[in-house]
Amino acid sequence: MIIVLKPDCTETQLSHLCDKVREMGFNYEVSRGVKRTLVGVIGEEDRLRNAPLRAIPGVEDVMSVLKPFKLASREFKSEDSVFDLGRGVKVGGGNLLLIAGPCAIEGEDILLEIAKAVRAAGANVLRGGAFKPRTSPYSFQGMGEEGLKILRRVGDELHMPVVTEVMDPRQVELVSRYTDMFQIGARNMQNFNLLNEVGQTKQPVLLKRGMSASVEDLLMSAEYILASGNQRVILCERGIRSFDKSTRNLLDLAAVPNAKGLSHLPIIVDPSHATGRPDLIPAMSYASIAAGADGVHIEVHSCPEKAMSDGPQALLPEQYSDVVQKMRELAKLLGREVPQPV
Repeated sequence: MIIVLKPDCTETQLSHLCDKVREMGFNYEVSRGVKRTLVGVIGEEDRLRNAPLRAIPGVEDVMSVLKPFKLASREFKSEDSVFDLGRGVKVGGGNLLLIAGPCAIEGEDILLEIAKAVRAAGANVLRGGAFKPRTSPYSFQGMGEEGLKILRRVGDELHMPVVTEVMDPRQVELVSRYTDMFQIGARNMQNFNLLNEVGQTKQPVLLKRGMSASVEDLLMSAEYILASGNQRVILCERGIRSFDKSTRNLLDLAAVPNAKGLSHLPIIVDPSHATGRPDLIPAMSYASIAAGADGVHIEVHSCPEKAMSDGPQALLPEQYSDVVQKMRELAKLLGREVPQPV
């Protein structure tokens, strides 16, 4: 912790500050510059962060040296986290995660049709929503447990790990029975009860950035899961709110290298929710790979005009196949581990 003193801080105030720091059980070192004096305080960071240092006369600012997201930080773990999602699918450390499928599970036949297409194109994780957090209470809310059973059967038939969104702590046990990975949506990124609940499982968690959340906010939410004992967390950039109405959200691709510099956790990008426009998804998918993303999450539907949720932003299977082929070529160029299409 570094304490910055005011330019007019007196020797008496400095002496008083040092006495207080000593009384709190911390060591300190005074560094005098031409215009400013700094006091470096050494001790347990959590205790320092909660100490009322700013209230001491002569103090202008108090700056933390360590990141507040300790377990997610590069200081805690310098190398990239790599973990298995099941069926031999790995994320992190150069492996390319390709998640694809419809926004909502609508029935077994249609899910199987879409799943076969995305698997053939190279996707290695199947997505599909059983519980849908919709803006309107009158919109389709998902098939619930029956949808989970369908997702599990299709995933098993095609030997693909499956992921779906969990919206409530009371759903965690149910969803964990049928899926290989939890998804925490943007609206629930700071649902701390839910984060703690999935943190007590050992199941991987795909954590999406909130619509108005900073990168640090996202990492602090990941910290809740890590602190609860679950080390398998994947971050997801899915766009943030913006004044520009030409896209659904603003895709913040700088968040990818930013988060990678701060954290060892893998991070993927969801250009479907970020742009809301199929014509922009290919370019943003390639840009995500170039930015260093560990994977891309794309919504695919065989008949978007009949989709019960987010049809306008879904790619057709043949469009997805073309995007995956070009992503694979780009990833190889950048020295990434590229999964082979089955």
